[in-house]
Amino acid sequence: MHLIVAEKHIAAKRIANILSAGKLSQVRVNGVDTYQFEAEDGKKVFIGLSGHIVKLDFPRSYNNWQKVEAKELVDADVITVSTEARIVAALKKLGKEATRVTIATDYDREGELIGVEALQIIREINPNVQFDRVHYSAITPKEIIDAFENVSNIDFNLADAGHSRQVLDLVWGASLTRFISLAAGRLGKLFLSVGRVQSPTLALIVDKEKEREAFEIKPYWELYAHLKDRKDIEFTVQHVNRRFWEKHEVDKLVSNLGKNAIIKEVVTSTKKDKPPIPFNTTEFITAASSLGFTPASAMRIAEALYIQGFISYPRTDNTVYPATLDLREMIEIFAKGTFKEYAEKLLAKETLEPTRGKKETTDHPPIYPASLAKKSELNEQEWKIYEMVVRRFFATFAEPAIWETIKAKFDVSSEEFSATGARLVEAGWRWYYPYNAPEDRLLPAMKEGDELTVREIEVQDKETQPPGRYGQGRLIRTMEELGLGTKATRHEIISKLYSRAYVHGNPLQPTKTAYAVVEALEKYAPTISKPEMTSRLEADMDRIAEGQIPEEDVLQESREMLNSVFNDLEKNKDNITESLRAGLREDKVIGTCSKCGSVLMVMRSKKGSRFIGCKGYPECSFSLPLPRSGHVVVTDKLCEEHGLYHIRVITEGKRPWNLGCPHCNFNEWQRAQQEKEEGTQEQKAVDDKPSEEQGKRTKKITDIKGIGKVTAEKFDNIGISKLEDLVSRDAEELAKLTNISINKIREWQESVV
Repeated sequence: MHLIVAEKHIAAKRIANILSAGKLSQVRVNGVDTYQFEAEDGKKVFIGLSGHIVKLDFPRSYNNWQKVEAKELVDADVITVSTEARIVAALKKLGKEATRVTIATDYDREGELIGVEALQIIREINPNVQFDRVHYSAITPKEIIDAFENVSNIDFNLADAGHSRQVLDLVWGASLTRFISLAAGRLGKLFLSVGRVQSPTLALIVDKEKEREAFEIKPYWELYAHLKDRKDIEFTVQHVNRRFWEKHEVDKLVSNLGKNAIIKEVVTSTKKDKPPIPFNTTEFITAASSLGFTPASAMRIAEALYIQGFISYPRTDNTVYPATLDLREMIEIFAKGTFKEYAEKLLAKETLEPTRGKKETTDHPPIYPASLAKKSELNEQEWKIYEMVVRRFFATFAEPAIWETIKAKFDVSSEEFSATGARLVEAGWRWYYPYNAPEDRLLPAMKEGDELTVREIEVQDKETQPPGRYGQGRLIRTMEELGLGTKATRHEIISKLYSRAYVHGNPLQPTKTAYAVVEALEKYAPTISKPEMTSRLEADMDRIAEGQIPEEDVLQESREMLNSVFNDLEKNKDNITESLRAGLREDKVIGTCSKCGSVLMVMRSKKGSRFIGCKGYPECSFSLPLPRSGHVVVTDKLCEEHGLYHIRVITEGKRPWNLGCPHCNFNEWQRAQQEKEEGTQEQKAVDDKPSEEQGKRTKKITDIKGIGKVTAEKFDNIGISKLEDLVSRDAEELAKLTNISINKIREWQESVV
C-alpha cells in the first residue's frame, strides 16, 4: 500500500481527487477521514494532518512556576508531545501496512518539519518503509501530476531548521515569559508574554511611540493664491517658501500682494511609472493591507485560495517568475470569464517580459493565479484577494503608465508662487491594477507671459506632525528588513501582540503594559529587545537549512546567549520588578473620579470580580462595572463629558470590543434596563408565555439562518454535525478548513449561544 501524507485534510482530498480522476472512496480510519483508490501499481491511501500533530514541551516537572526557576528552562530537556491523538493513531495503523510513504506537505521549513514528524511516527512501527517527497507550488492537476511523476528526497536539513526554530521559540519564550511574569506578579491568564521575535517587534512599536511623544510640535503657515484665467477657470498656487515659521512674516507679505499674477515659466514633461514587481509574501501583505485586510486575515484567505487550487503557494520570498513557469499558458487560462479583456490584450503581445524584483529563490515562485475562479465560487473577501492576485499578475507584464506633468511658476507682486499638475495619458499597467492610483491634478492650458486674476489670498494655519505609527503592512516590511521572523510567522507575531493586549488599533498603538515590558528589557536586558540577536539566529537557521552547520551547534549557541541574558536579568531583578509594577499600575488608570477627584482604576474585589473603583475608597465608594473576561485596554481617547479614557476589551479568538467611555456605557445600560422594566403588561405576558414560534429552538446545523445544504456538507466533511461541535471549535480554524468567512462562523456560533 502507498500512503500519501498531506498537511491538511482538504489538501489530501484535493490531491487524491486529482490523481484518481475523481474515482476515490472515503474511508474512516480511527475516526479520521482518508481517501483511497486502486491504481495500476496498487492501492493508494491519502491522509491529511492538521498541521503539526506533535509539539515540543518541557517535562511535566518543569510546569510549576513557583518551584522551578525560569533559568532552569534554558538547559532543560525538550520532549515531543502528541497533540492530535486520533491522527497519530491513524498514521500508525496505516503506516504499519504501508510499503511506501510519500510526504506531500507544503514545501517550506514548516511543511518539511510537519512531514518529517509524520514520517518519524510511521517509522517507529515500520522502520524499513520506503519514503520520498513531492514538491508543488499550486494544487492544480498539472502541478500535482508533475510532482508525483518527479518525486524527490526529503530535505532533513530543512526540517532541522524548522525544528530548531521551535526549540528556540519554546526555550526563549517560556523562560523569559516566566521570569518577567513572576517579577511583575502577573500570573494565570494575565501573564506577560516575552519572545525571541515578539519582544524586538514590540520594542519597534514602543520606540516609535516614544519618538512621537518626544516630537516637538511647531506651528507654521502656508500661503496660497486662488487664481482665475481669462476663461474663468480657477486653480490654486502656493508660495515657493512652502512653510512660514513666523506669522508676522506671512502677514506682512500678504499685505503687499496685489490682484494680478503673471505666468513666469511653464515646463511640460512626461514621466514613466514602472509596473510593479511580482507578489512575494511581504509585497502581497502590504498590498492587501491597503485594501483593509489585516496580515493575518490576508494570509488566512490566501491559504484557503491555495488549497482550493486558485492561487500558488502564498509563503514565498521570490519576486522573479522561474523559467519553468509557462507564463503565456497561465494568461491563456483567463481568456474567458471575468478577466477576458485583460488577458486578450496581454496575449496579443509578441513577447511577454515580466518585471523582476530583487529577491530570487528556488523553493516557490512568486504568488500567481493558478486557475480561473468564478465569483460565485468564492465569498466576498476571497474574491477581493483573488482578484488582486490576478490583476497584479497581469500588471507585471504590462507597459509603464505615462503621466504628463506640468510645473508652472507665477509672479504675484514680485513674490513667486508655483503649481504642479499631472495627467495620466497612458494607463499602462494601471489599467490592469487600478488599486491606490493617484488622481489627476489638472491645471488649465497656460503659456508664459499670460496675466491672471488673483481671486483670493488664503493663509492656512498648520502644525508639524509627529512620525506616523506603524501600520501592520509597514511593520511587516520593517520586520523583514531587520531579519525579524520569517514570511510564514511575521503576521502571527503581530496577531500575538494584539491578543496579549500589548497593542491596539491600526496603526498599532502600544499600551502602558507594552511600555513597561519594553522599558524593563531595554534597560536591564537589551539583548532581548534588539533585532540583532534574533536576526543572527535567523541567519544561523538558514545555514542549517543549507547544510552548512548542524542544528545542535545553533541550539547550543542560543542557550549560551540566553544564559548571558539571565545573568543580567537576575542581577537586576529588584529593579525590573519595581519598573514593571509601576508601569502596569499606569495601565489601569481610567481617569479622575467626578465625586472626590481621586484616581479611578481597574480593580479586583476580594472575590476576584473586576470593576472600576476609586482610590479614595472607603471615603468614596464610586464604582463602575466591567466585563467579566478579556483584557481591558485603556486607550488615549478621552470622554469629554466624564473625563474618562475609552476602553477596549480584547478576548483571544474574538473581535475587540470598543466599549468606549465606561461611564457612558453604564448609563446606556441603565437606560436600557429601565425601558425594559417599563414595558407594558401585555408585552410581559407575551414574554412570560412564549408563542409556538418563540418556543422553537435551533436543533440542527441547517436550522441556523444562513447555513444551507452546501455549507452543512462542508461542516460535515470536517466532523461537525451538531451545534455543540460548531460552538466548541475555534472560529479561525473552521474558517481555514471550510473557506467560509471567519465573521460568518462567529455570527453563527453567537446565534447558537
